[in-house]
Amino acid sequence: MQISKLVSFILASLGIAVLPACAAEKPDADSAGSIVSAKHPVALKMDTSPLAAGPNARATSYADVIEPVQAAVVSVYSSKTTKQRVQVPDIFRQFYGNGAFPDRESTERGLGSGVIVSKDGYILTNNHVVAEADSLRVTLNDGREFDAKVIGTDPKTDVAVIKVEAVNLPILTLSDSDKLRVGDIVFAVGNPLGVGQTVTMGIISATGRQVGILAEQGGYESFIQTDAAINQGNSGGALVDAQGRLVGVNSAILSGRGGTGNIGIGFAIPVNLASSVLASLVDTGSVSRGYLGITGETLTPDLAEALAIPKDQKGVIVTNLPKDSPAAKAGLARSDVITSIDGKAINTMQDLRFLIAAKLPGSTVEVRLLRDDKERTIRVNLGTLDTAVADQETLRGVKLEPLTDENRQRVGAPRDLDGLVITDVADDSPFASRLSAGMVIVAINRQQVNSIEDTQRLLRPGMNLVVIFARGQFGHVAITVGK
Repeated sequence: MQISKLVSFILASLGIAVLPACAAEKPDADSAGSIVSAKHPVALKMDTSPLAAGPNARATSYADVIEPVQAAVVSVYSSKTTKQRVQVPDIFRQFYGNGAFPDRESTERGLGSGVIVSKDGYILTNNHVVAEADSLRVTLNDGREFDAKVIGTDPKTDVAVIKVEAVNLPILTLSDSDKLRVGDIVFAVGNPLGVGQTVTMGIISATGRQVGILAEQGGYESFIQTDAAINQGNSGGALVDAQGRLVGVNSAILSGRGGTGNIGIGFAIPVNLASSVLASLVDTGSVSRGYLGITGETLTPDLAEALAIPKDQKGVIVTNLPKDSPAAKAGLARSDVITSIDGKAINTMQDLRFLIAAKLPGSTVEVRLLRDDKERTIRVNLGTLDTAVADQETLRGVKLEPLTDENRQRVGAPRDLDGLVITDVADDSPFASRLSAGMVIVAINRQQVNSIEDTQRLLRPGMNLVVIFARGQFGHVAITVGK
């Protein structure tokens, strides 16, 4: 919990407050109905039709819309027991023994919100609401209480799924968050500051916001921004449209420097993203993301001019791609300008990263690109972008992931460098004295490394020569793999 507090303090000092707890393809469906499939193992009620347009209706009250929403929004109470060593001189411990000075226990409690999305008790909330909690208790608006268990969490999107054992629960219908427009009326529902369930009203202020809240986790941000009042305790609560459909899961607020209160800038996770994460967590207990396998940068007017294409052209220019990546295998090449994927415009590298990560591994995407000033369409079968642990018989306890623009910048790796980033090394790993987080494994036994499979193929029993990149320099490390 101390780490969480430190992160919250750093964010607050930057004017960003993460509300404390104290990508897959969209399934085919009619505009309204329920979906149960391998992609959505939980029966979710969907309504993807757009909001009615035009100045026809003048609403004097939204009570009939909000009442069923309130029934499906819950308060989530978390608790965590911590132990603190009693400080006494060592001589006393030697004389009386440690048993005479037991650790001091304390309980930390948190409060957030959640949204019931299935009649059998699956609830969407935020990862930071349930992270590190020993126990969870859920309270419905009608006063019923249930113990809850964590089904899965995804820190990279701040989505978590919890479940209560109950049937015929009130649920919210999910809308299509891709159809949101700036100016749409929305309501935020949750339990801010523990005062009880509260409904606030505003509009969609922006979509696709990237504000760095999840940067430390290498997360995926495409937030809905709203001026509906959101405060501490609203985390995990519902953001609904004027028809009472869930469009987002409230996640964070932006406050004045050093402040923690609402100033009309709140952020919610789009429900399309949240529901895809839910489907993966319920189905497998983890989140698998699509992997295109390129390094790129947002196209600038200067780059466009150098490529002899219009200066106002939007897109992402491919700067590098491993030869065995899905993109390379499909025929993409350096200096290609990606303009859209599955018909959705790509304006920035962040757009591309978010869209690909929301796709299922193994799915096929249609990539539109410019090459030699001519448009082309290439179909790519996506791989899997998972932080993987190398084979237990090779690099036991070493976590690796492919180089991406984000982690490349974090470790200071050149754009043309290929390899795998070490994200974590377990304390009990036999390689803990030689390898550390932040290193990039470039080659093993004089052969280039581009994938997890490469490490398993190239490492051999006995002594191995590993080329690493760390702190701006290349070096050699000798590691011994058990025979």
